[in-house]
Amino acid sequence: MGVGEFNSAERYQIDEAIRGAEQVSRFEFSVFVGRSSGDPRAFATQLHNSLVAPSRSILIMLDPAARVLEIVTGGAVRRNLSDQEVELTTLQMQTSFESGDLVGGLRRGIQMLADHARAPETLHAE
Repeated sequence: MGVGEFNSAERYQIDEAIRGAEQVSRFEFSVFVGRSSGDPRAFATQLHNSLVAPSRSILIMLDPAARVLEIVTGGAVRRNLSDQEVELTTLQMQTSFESGDLVGGLRRGIQMLADHARAPETLHAE
């Protein structure tokens, strides 16, 4: 399998995870799988900044060939999603990737980020 090449069933699984995550968190998710150029963090940040609504977006950039994973979150997302939660998700995803399960790692990571980014429930006094 070439870098970033998924079959239609795998793409569907990733797309389905993204749709579910967006419904749960109300933030936009983007996934880039392929070769990064230059500094991976700068490359991922540049991709994130090119999104339609970067402040409300989460970008996952995976370069399997270089074994690099970057997660970039927008300003609005960071109000609900801490750096520690992103780091925990990164570790979980890397464990899946190391066993060769790219799709499963992406799906679990997307779900974890959405669950952590979900706005806290608020109680309204009448």
